[in-house]
Amino acid sequence: MVEKLENEQEYWRRYKEEGDMQARDDLIVQYSPLVKHVVGKVCKKMPPNVEFDDLIGYGTLGLIDAIEKFDYERGIKFKTYAIPRVRGAVLDELRARDWIPRSIRRKARRVQNAIRELENRHARAVDKDEIAEHMGMTTEELDELLVEISGTSLLSLDEMWNVDDDEDEVALQEVIEGDQKYEPGNVVDKEELKQLLADEIRELPETEQTVVTLYYYEDLTLREIGEVLDVTESRVSQIHSKAMTTMRSRLAHYEEACSETL
Repeated sequence: MVEKLENEQEYWRRYKEEGDMQARDDLIVQYSPLVKHVVGKVCKKMPPNVEFDDLIGYGTLGLIDAIEKFDYERGIKFKTYAIPRVRGAVLDELRARDWIPRSIRRKARRVQNAIRELENRHARAVDKDEIAEHMGMTTEELDELLVEISGTSLLSLDEMWNVDDDEDEVALQEVIEGDQKYEPGNVVDKEELKQLLADEIRELPETEQTVVTLYYYEDLTLREIGEVLDVTESRVSQIHSKAMTTMRSRLAHYEEACSETL
């Protein structure tokens, strides 16, 4: 077990203000268990050909990048700041490997498009029965499809959304507790984007909000969420997949609307 640093702020000060590389290395060692935790969660949804040890290296690069960019004087916990960046580095590598079969991507787009069409038509969130009917299948068949495409939804809340430049990034995890409503119009800065994303999460049905919050904010596994909600892990996977597909559909719609105004 890694021994906790005493007076961690002093290590941050020494590295950030004095360029002390030993202090940086000590911080890397201090937070290395975070990389294993994130990679462990990601690997649970990956096919067997994805090697845990390979992803540890990419997660460590994400940790180092987070340490480089972290502003220790802002008063936020480094763990909160680092987790989405470590996870993002791991997922970037998975994207580069293109591990999701094209057939699964096509099915995910079908569900996404169905949700978008129905929400545009009814101007509200839609349930599984409506989606299944629209797609010409039973609710049970849709449940099976949601489990099948659940791997694609893993990326959704962990993607970093760039605003204006590469340094101005927003992770959806950072805005789950946001309390401001998004006003329609162009997404012109980071704060507006945060408001939009927080608003979209709040528009999800209550159960989906709960799963999203427990998974991304409380950092519970799907199995642990199932125990909290007294449902099976497979059911949680279905709920999570539908929530992420809905979010992706809505955010794609906003992206298109914004691009049309440019």
